[in-house]
Amino acid sequence: MQVVIAGAHGKIGLRLVALLAGRGDVVTGVVRNPDHRGDVEQAGGTVAVVDLESATAEELAVHLTDADAVVFTAGAGPGSGVARKDTVDRAAAELLAEAARLAEVRRYLLVSSTGVDEPLDPGRDEVWAAYVKAKKAAEEALRATDLDWTILRPGRLTDDPGTGRVLLAPPPVERADVTRDDTAAVLAALLDSPGSVGKVLELREGEDEVHEAVAAVSR
Repeated sequence: MQVVIAGAHGKIGLRLVALLAGRGDVVTGVVRNPDHRGDVEQAGGTVAVVDLESATAEELAVHLTDADAVVFTAGAGPGSGVARKDTVDRAAAELLAEAARLAEVRRYLLVSSTGVDEPLDPGRDEVWAAYVKAKKAAEEALRATDLDWTILRPGRLTDDPGTGRVLLAPPPVERADVTRDDTAAVLAALLDSPGSVGKVLELREGEDEVHEAVAAVSR
């Protein structure tokens, strides 16, 4: 399988590059900063340096030629303001969808966030509100396409070692943590599961082995 990962230098992205390359897939990691090339290459991927906040869909589509799937794991990250929540978490996800359409890539996995269906907490700051709104808008834009999409909503992400066991289910699901290791493992398994197309899935730590959990929601 040939997979293009937007946000490949992120904490989920790098894990996913290593997992996919380790099983023999051909992985291209899209990064903004050329200084991140070495880390992605060390994980087993090749690198496309593209600024998703300024590139056109046509420019990005060049790097999707012959791909079987794209995965959006990018995010503005901690310390970014309201504007970048929109330009990265929403607009860049939409850009990838348009580039996939132009390159005739059908499969699209979007890493979103839990809580996007809930009313905004008035006690949270404006940056958090912008983040949730951006993730929700990205989901809605992707669902409006005819791509073979799957939306994954992890709980609070941790850097603890993965357990290989998760809770994967349609919303609503109670809030809880999940490791980035296990999130990457679920993404890899979803790429192999056509039955997960068109589904929105919440991800938490749990008791089900990753492949069994993915198989259960893909029936």
